[in-house]
Amino acid sequence: MRIGELSALTGIPRRMLRYYDEAGLLIPDRSANGYREYDAQSVDRALQIRGLIEAGLPTRVIKQVLPCLKQSRDILVAGATPETLALLEGERDAMTERIERLTRSRDAISRYIGTVRRMRLHEVSVAS
Repeated sequence: MRIGELSALTGIPRRMLRYYDEAGLLIPDRSANGYREYDAQSVDRALQIRGLIEAGLPTRVIKQVLPCLKQSRDILVAGATPETLALLEGERDAMTERIERLTRSRDAISRYIGTVRRMRLHEVSVAS
């Protein structure tokens, strides 16, 4: 199948599928005229890649994890090496740290908003 058909089947834009190819994540065959040709398994693989990207994994990590994934729509790691697990744990821990930083920033902004609103209410009540 060509890239347009794969895009239609997966809902992944052609541009993103080309990026997957350039990143070495989804490697199609090439026809004599240079067009990308995908097999039926490419549908599941493209969906796995998109799922991993949406989960926040960088493509460099996805490239290492892909060989361990089953050829199905599930994102299950079969036969992962200790190195792969350590890589995934590192990514998870980095995500946890980012979430904690974002939570602290959100909470600080909320406190600031609350303070500004209380000050405005006080100013209105004093002016009345």
